[in-house]
Amino acid sequence: MNNEILWNKFLEKVKNSVNSMVYSTWFSKTHLLSIDSNKATIVVPLEIHKKRLSESYQDLIVSILTTLTGNVYDLDFVLEQDIPIDSKESTQIIEVKTPEVNNKFHHESNLNPKYTFETFIVGNSNKLAHAAAFAVAESPGLTYNPLFIYGNSGLGKTHLMHAIGNYIQETSNKKVLYVTSEQFISDFSGIGRKESSENESLNYVEYFKSKYRNIDVLIIDDIQFLAGATQTQQEFFHTFNTLYNDKKQIIISSDRSPNDLKLLEDRLRTRFCWGLTVDIYPPDLDLRINILRKKIDGAKIDKNIPDDVLEYIASNMASDVRQLEGAINRLLAYSTIMGGAEITLNLAVDALKDFINKGTSEKNNISKLQKIVAEYFQISADDLKGKKRSATVAFPRQIAMYLAREVLNESYQRIGLEFGGRDHSTVMHSCEKIESDIKSNKSIKEMIEKIKKNIV
Repeated sequence: MNNEILWNKFLEKVKNSVNSMVYSTWFSKTHLLSIDSNKATIVVPLEIHKKRLSESYQDLIVSILTTLTGNVYDLDFVLEQDIPIDSKESTQIIEVKTPEVNNKFHHESNLNPKYTFETFIVGNSNKLAHAAAFAVAESPGLTYNPLFIYGNSGLGKTHLMHAIGNYIQETSNKKVLYVTSEQFISDFSGIGRKESSENESLNYVEYFKSKYRNIDVLIIDDIQFLAGATQTQQEFFHTFNTLYNDKKQIIISSDRSPNDLKLLEDRLRTRFCWGLTVDIYPPDLDLRINILRKKIDGAKIDKNIPDDVLEYIASNMASDVRQLEGAINRLLAYSTIMGGAEITLNLAVDALKDFINKGTSEKNNISKLQKIVAEYFQISADDLKGKKRSATVAFPRQIAMYLAREVLNESYQRIGLEFGGRDHSTVMHSCEKIESDIKSNKSIKEMIEKIKKNIV
């Protein structure tokens, strides 16, 4: 029996051993590269899968493989891009054998039950953040503490944070608290407001400390709004230290990376980087279409919305998920106003023309940059995103990646995604090479300056 059949049998047994979210997140995208009498080599999609599977599920994997084959294996987890070409083509045959905290104050988690991992749509732009969030949900306080999630508004940061909290509450008796930074500021300011009475002030201080320190998981949204609140930052620093030292999980979100939060104290920004920092960037077209379909299915809309309408909305709406939902609501309302008219592409164009023209259309700056660079070198934009490695394509591609980083200030991950799904290390190498070329070659420097003028 070949590796594919063996792995399918393995995955069936895994499904019966773990819950659906564990299977979907950690196992569903794996496959067996090779297996011999001593070692099984398993291909995984991301580095985080290597870490999680080896640390938390190694015994389970070995046990199931032993049940199926009669042998005990060492496991080796590899990424697809790390596999030698000749190894990818190999096929081998193997025989298969048939604690709670005492607290007098009432605790509210503030979690939204609608935001779960099951309702979160995963794509290339958020798969690392999703995997990290689920790893934290499985082992709060032990894996990636703190977890810092950042990205523009409307990309799913809050959804993921609630999903972590909901999962932890469903699978344990741990106390979870979700708050925005504004709520933290308000609660801390309440200490000063209660100073009119000594007893009242003491009671409120006790309440504040109980709320924020006698918990197992603190989830705080939009940390950037602590900027300028010096005393509140000091209190959050002490709260952070107390929870961290007690191995309690801390989850933080922001619209920018810790290093870009210049108005926060250095000691806070340093602590935000102690665990894992992950970004969510705007969804690509396929993910936006999948989000629209999920919204329609969840709302149980009785009208048929054709695929060409969904593609039109996904292509023209900004990458904010909330605006995608708003476009669907507007389209349905317009159909109702028009006497229940059938939803067609023409109807959608008419219904959303003002909505799109108000600046909600997507501005894919990387796509524009690719066209400019491709035109300069007289190649196609598809060449820049493709697999060709000839010098006539590889060099322009490196320049385009460099400019996306230098001029547009895009993340390495986002650039890699827009250039055919390349790894961030490939993008980093390209940027470093062009930086070196600029310093050593005057003509290349002049050429890049000329291209820049067409971009900005």
